[in-house]
Amino acid sequence: MGLCKISSSLVVGFMGLVLAHISYAQNSPQDFLDAHNAARAEVGVESMTWNDTVAAYAQNYANQRIGDCNLVHSSGPYGENIAWGTPSLTGTDAVNMWVGEKPYYDYNSNSCVGGECLQYIKVIWRNSLHLGCARVQCNTGGWFVTCNYDPPGNYVGQRPFLENSNSSHSCIVAIY
Repeated sequence: MGLCKISSSLVVGFMGLVLAHISYAQNSPQDFLDAHNAARAEVGVESMTWNDTVAAYAQNYANQRIGDCNLVHSSGPYGENIAWGTPSLTGTDAVNMWVGEKPYYDYNSNSCVGGECLQYIKVIWRNSLHLGCARVQCNTGGWFVTCNYDPPGNYVGQRPFLENSNSSHSCIVAIY
């Protein structure tokens, strides 16, 4: 009997470690970067790098939202995407939600058609090269995620990427 109690305690402890790892998975700086940079690669935009100053700004603002987690932008010096989800929203989930707006961005008109796409545009904005994100659990339930972009983007009249940099287009060169 004593061995069974020890074994079950070890199994429960091991499962706790696995769950703790899973809860951290998809929320690390690298996870945020990977999700952003995958979307950027699809349109031929340079990868972003993690920036601790931008991340500290994101964490500070996320901490301010813990009380109610209302989706209110910080109005700070960086570009910003925010999300809220319950019962859980990972950082990767949030980025995928923003990237999910891709079908609504029309390059030819440089506008959103048939739906929201401004969060997607922030993810792929070619001049935004530094990323910082944070995730906090809300007192009211759910999770608040924010990502900040430096330099900011989404300037009216400018395109998030140049069509000739779009890796989904291919060129055939004939040499005679």
